[in-house]
Amino acid sequence: MAVPMGMRLAGKTALVTGAGQGLGAAIAARFAEEGAAVFLGDCNAGTGKEAAAGIVAKGGRAFFVSLDVTNEESWVAALAEAEKETGRLDILVNNAGINIREPIETMKAENFDAMLAVNVKGPFLGIKHAIAVFKRCGGGVIINMSSVCGLVGHRYTTEAYTVTKGALTLLTKTVAVRHAAANIRCNSLHPSTVDTPLMRELFKNPDRRAERLGEVPLGRLASAEDVANAALFLASDEASFINGVALPVDGGTSAD
Repeated sequence: MAVPMGMRLAGKTALVTGAGQGLGAAIAARFAEEGAAVFLGDCNAGTGKEAAAGIVAKGGRAFFVSLDVTNEESWVAALAEAEKETGRLDILVNNAGINIREPIETMKAENFDAMLAVNVKGPFLGIKHAIAVFKRCGGGVIINMSSVCGLVGHRYTTEAYTVTKGALTLLTKTVAVRHAAANIRCNSLHPSTVDTPLMRELFKNPDRRAERLGEVPLGRLASAEDVANAALFLASDEASFINGVALPVDGGTSAD
């Protein structure tokens, strides 16, 4: 069915990175439900096109765009495509991220470099080039997908991942204060462990599942919908005076 007007993101255009699956796909779908035209950026054309087609089949407006977040030219092309198609860009969600689970004692330097490239350089480049588009459109919203590991040291997560997510937390705050005068808001989301197919595979080990559930005061994992709803709030005009915030979506994990 057609998306009715009057929804929270009606008339807005969003670009979500890493949107072919998982949290990115859930956020893109939720934004489309609320009226946004959504560009699903991903380096995997197969999953990206499939996720976009799923949104279109439900009456939403969605487009796949090939995007390697570590490549500056790829960012320029993706943002240009979004602006050409809809005439604007209102929301950027830097969701793409990787986690190579090697402890610091054995972490390969090239693997650390790869994590920095996707988790930190990627959002940096996206923000760099989105700012000019936002200014042409009168403002915009940036949402950076950090982690509970970007707020606290986490005993079950290796050091490299925490480094990258901590960097993203402070990048968010700096962009928020430096570009607010241009009506650009920048906030970060900080989920604890999310119930995804990958995590279900890891949780076939009952001890690992017990570890993660035991640290959450609410006693359950976050769902993709929990995170997507938080992203929707930050993207909407309901959050128009929220800027530079690191918002936990963690069931109280970082409060304990």
